[in-house]
Amino acid sequence: MKKQWKIILQLAWPLIIANSFWNLQLTIDRIYLGMLSTEALGAAMAVMGVFWVPMALLQQTSGYITTFVAQYFGANEKEKIGEATWQAIFVAIFGGILFLFLQFLTPWFFDLVGHAVNIQRLEIEYFNSVAYTALPTALVAIVSGFYTGLGQTRRVIGINFVGLILNVFLDYVMIFGKFGFPALGIAGAGYATAIATYGAAAYGLFLLFQSEHELKYKIYSSMRVNWILLKQFLKFGIPSGLQWALEGLAFTVFLILMGRMANGEAALASSSIAVTVMMLSVLPSMGVAQAVMTLVGQNLGEKNPAKAELMTWSGVQVSLMYMSVVAFTFFVFPEFYLSWFTNVENPKLWTEVSAIVPQLLKIVALFTIFDSAYLNISFALKGAGDTRFVSIVALIIPWPLMVLPTYLTKDWDNAVIWAWWFAALYSLTVVSILLLRFRQGRWKSMSVIH
Repeated sequence: MKKQWKIILQLAWPLIIANSFWNLQLTIDRIYLGMLSTEALGAAMAVMGVFWVPMALLQQTSGYITTFVAQYFGANEKEKIGEATWQAIFVAIFGGILFLFLQFLTPWFFDLVGHAVNIQRLEIEYFNSVAYTALPTALVAIVSGFYTGLGQTRRVIGINFVGLILNVFLDYVMIFGKFGFPALGIAGAGYATAIATYGAAAYGLFLLFQSEHELKYKIYSSMRVNWILLKQFLKFGIPSGLQWALEGLAFTVFLILMGRMANGEAALASSSIAVTVMMLSVLPSMGVAQAVMTLVGQNLGEKNPAKAELMTWSGVQVSLMYMSVVAFTFFVFPEFYLSWFTNVENPKLWTEVSAIVPQLLKIVALFTIFDSAYLNISFALKGAGDTRFVSIVALIIPWPLMVLPTYLTKDWDNAVIWAWWFAALYSLTVVSILLLRFRQGRWKSMSVIH
């Protein structure tokens, strides 16, 4: 078993670092916005929930190139990798341009959400600025997926590092107006992220179009639309993207309901902090899951499902060991995590937030343990091509177990605490369903390539 752990960690550690860079960008955004105002922090978190729904569909659909590359690589059909990669690039370009039209809907949408007028204004500003990250984010996902599918995960670190460094600097100067830049506030955070992501995408494409990739994978000579392959890519890629989009939609409604509770601003800000800490904590599990997805794809390409299954269980074990340790710190040191977001501009609001967050982190501890197993199993299924089932689960399960109970109890005392318990129940249920699906073994005979 230790041998399998070593194989997984060799693939996973660069992905963990790369994911850390990406999530660190989001965390730094929120820390800076928390320094700007607690209201800006709450608005940004609400927007990211809304933004993530269409963004996840585009990013995760484009990034599904990982499975195609892994299976072609395992089947020793490397000359087909370039053409598959181009189909993903075409999807990213079309989707990224289409994404910008959502800006016309933001005044109507955030009015419909019904948050306070000052929060609505901040939400509109942030969404319209961060929308420009859609295209470069999808391109970064493709290049990262290309290298991940090949098992060359170290390449992914540099791509995300470029984005992190640019974002840290640009956040500071564009939010607060430094070095001659105007102080753009919450909109500055969105524009800074967009510019930084374009920088990461440019570096990623520079790596992708090296001459060695033409020799091995026909990356130049395959630059054309292959309608059959494009259809195949969308057949599996869209359900993969839908999984994230549908879960994101449910979580967005979940967060919107926070803002409609009796203590809406405190509930929303507290949940924003809990989600930020949660996203940061699951990064290693996400990296392990991405490694599992690659290994499942490569082993199924080699017609070795037994090894694919062994790697999946090894990934689950590694993730659970890590996440159990981190979850323990949520119980013992909640004030440490809370201190990242301290803001005394509105003392009354911060006092409420300070009382709620430690309670939420205890629930988040359980959520993340379930989620670490869920990530590995769902990525393993997607590495085989079982994307439709995963997306159906994401469509059905969150609403009756998490969203609807939160809505029905939003006027209760301690409603935000109840809501997060419902989220933990959802996490436990969804991982149980996917575990049953995985153990049935239908995925072992699946393939995304012809």
